[in-house]
Amino acid sequence: MAKFYLLMTVLGVVAPYGAFIPWFVEHGADVSALVRDITVNPISIGAWLDVFVAAIVLIVFIISDARKTATPYWWLAILGTLSVGVSCGLPLYLYLKTRHQQTL
Repeated sequence: MAKFYLLMTVLGVVAPYGAFIPWFVEHGADVSALVRDITVNPISIGAWLDVFVAAIVLIVFIISDARKTATPYWWLAILGTLSVGVSCGLPLYLYLKTRHQQTL
């Protein structure tokens, strides 16, 4: 499973940034344009709220579970969640946890 989680971590970085980078190349660091584009309609707002809640739950889960399991480098998964998203943070944490369990 560790290889699967690592592959999903890579995909979880490539897929979102594959969509974001072309937008960034066109618009640059225009925060007002970013907010305008990601809140263009109620569906997109709902999707972002869903991701926001999932990210909060994931961060709390990582902190709680890492304490119980003594998973090393757990903070990388939080960093991945905050810098890329749940699509990176969740599989990265599962990879780190699985690798740690394999060494026990």
